[in-house]
Amino acid sequence: MGAPRRAAVLGHPVAHSLSPTLHGAAYEALGLEGWRYTAIDTTVEQLPGTVRDLDLGWAGLSVTMPLKHAVMELVDHVDPLAVAVGAVNTVLVSPSRCGVTLTGTNTDVYGLVTAIREGLAQRHGTHDVEVGRAVVLGGGATAASTLAALGELGCTTPRVLARNLARTAPLQEAATRMGVTPRFDVLDVAATPEVLAGADVVVSTMPAYAADPIADALRGRGAGTAGVLLDAVYDPRPTALSRAWADTGGTVVGGERMLLHQAVEQVRLMTGRTAPVAAMDAALQAALVAEAA
Repeated sequence: MGAPRRAAVLGHPVAHSLSPTLHGAAYEALGLEGWRYTAIDTTVEQLPGTVRDLDLGWAGLSVTMPLKHAVMELVDHVDPLAVAVGAVNTVLVSPSRCGVTLTGTNTDVYGLVTAIREGLAQRHGTHDVEVGRAVVLGGGATAASTLAALGELGCTTPRVLARNLARTAPLQEAATRMGVTPRFDVLDVAATPEVLAGADVVVSTMPAYAADPIADALRGRGAGTAGVLLDAVYDPRPTALSRAWADTGGTVVGGERMLLHQAVEQVRLMTGRTAPVAAMDAALQAALVAEAA
C-alpha cells in the first residue's frame, strides 16, 4: 500500500465521534502499519485552511456536521451522487500534476441502503425486498441522503413528515435533482402513528429526543407496526422511538448500523482495499458497550 497515510474526521463538535474507532480497527485488521486516523474539531470558518493543507500524506477526510455543505466548495471535483444529495461526507486525496486532487463523495447513502437492507433481511428473511411505501421523519441533510437511499431501494414516492415545511426547501431541491417525488406534510404527532403503521420502511432523521412524542403516540395507538424502522440517532441507544417500534411489533435497525456501513465504504475508497466489516463491527459494539457502562 506504499507509505503510511493519514485520515481524519472533521466536524464541530467531534470529540464524541466513533469514526476513529471504526477506521482504526480497519487499519489494524488490514495490516496497514503506520496509518493514522484522528478526530479534528473544525468549524466552518476553519475548514478552508484545513482542506488547503492536505497533501499526499493524507488518504482522505470524513466530514460530519456542520461541514457537509461547506466542503463542497473547497474540493476539485464532487461526484454526481453527492451533487444530487447536496452533501459531501468524504473527501479523497489523490495525486495530480499540481500536487493533489480532492474529490468529494457521499457514503451516507451507501450506509443507509445497507442498514435498511439489514432490517429487511431480519424482517423478511432476505434483503432483496423492494420498498413500496416509505416515510421519512425530518427534513434536514440526512433526509436528503435518505431519499437517495430509498430511491435505490425502489421507492421514489416516499412521504416526508417535517416539523417546519418552510425549512425543507433544500430537501425539495435535492429531491428534484434525484428524480424522486416525495409528498411533504407537516408532522402531526397525533396522526403520525397511522401513517407509520402502513409503511414498509420508516427512517427517522430527527435529532435525539425529538421523536419521543411520536414514541408515546405509537404506544397509545393500540395497534401494531409491521415495517422496518431505521433511527439515525445512536445516542441515546436505543431511542424511545426504537423501543416503542419494537414493542409494537416492528423491526428496528439502530443508527449505529448506518454509521458502520458508511465507514466501511469510506475505508474502501481511502485504502483501495475491501473493508474488514466484521472487525469494524466488533470494535463499534465494544465502544458502544463501554460508553453505556
